[in-house]
Amino acid sequence: MGVAATLGLLGTTSASAASPTKAPGGNFNLSVWELQEPVGSPGSPTTIPSSQLQGDDGFQDSYFYTDTRDGAMTFWAPEKGVTTPNSNYARSELREMNSNGSAADWSLGGSHKLNATLRVVSVTSNVCVGQIHLGSGGSSTKPLIELYYHANGDIVAGVENSPSGGQTTHTVGHVSIGKTWSYTIAVSGGDTIDLTVNGSTTHYAIASSFDAYKQYFKAGSYNQSSSDSTTNGARVAFYGLTVSHSS
Repeated sequence: MGVAATLGLLGTTSASAASPTKAPGGNFNLSVWELQEPVGSPGSPTTIPSSQLQGDDGFQDSYFYTDTRDGAMTFWAPEKGVTTPNSNYARSELREMNSNGSAADWSLGGSHKLNATLRVVSVTSNVCVGQIHLGSGGSSTKPLIELYYHANGDIVAGVENSPSGGQTTHTVGHVSIGKTWSYTIAVSGGDTIDLTVNGSTTHYAIASSFDAYKQYFKAGSYNQSSSDSTTNGARVAFYGLTVSHSS
């Protein structure tokens, strides 16, 4: 398949080089992402296409913006917000796309990696900050894996047991709230998830029941708690974000 896309902080891997005066699309290459926000009509959250995210003056608002102190690409998901039909939780989250504007939908074979450097600024309960989600190939709307950050600082991987549901959780790290950390969520050999958190790697077998499905990456703030509060929620700041694919 070759390298589909590599993106991150434009021209550098240093968080300090991000401009606090530019929109996220001026600091990060968002050409292969679209944004889902916790607003819109019930069951149909607003989606911002890649074309509107790109550039120094690209889209930003109170849910997705550049932190004016350090240039971080910041996602805010309150406990009360518009959700997708298959979730009770609001999200401000990027969904992987292809460079031609179509939805990313890749097979498990080959090598696929999502790399991020981030910090959780605030969280009520826990927040999903990265995932591999099932694409075409069947009726399931489940993830393959979700990476959660809990309010107590635990970093937890939720690995789906089958397309019909059920997660097995694994604590894979611990970072104090507000501290910067990194992860890589990868697939190799068509049958293994390779998860690295702050340099420590664990591996999880992919059940054969997932073989029929294609996949895509997501990253941002997918809040895992709900209430009537618009001030409680999960705020996540990213300093690096790259995705790559190879055969």
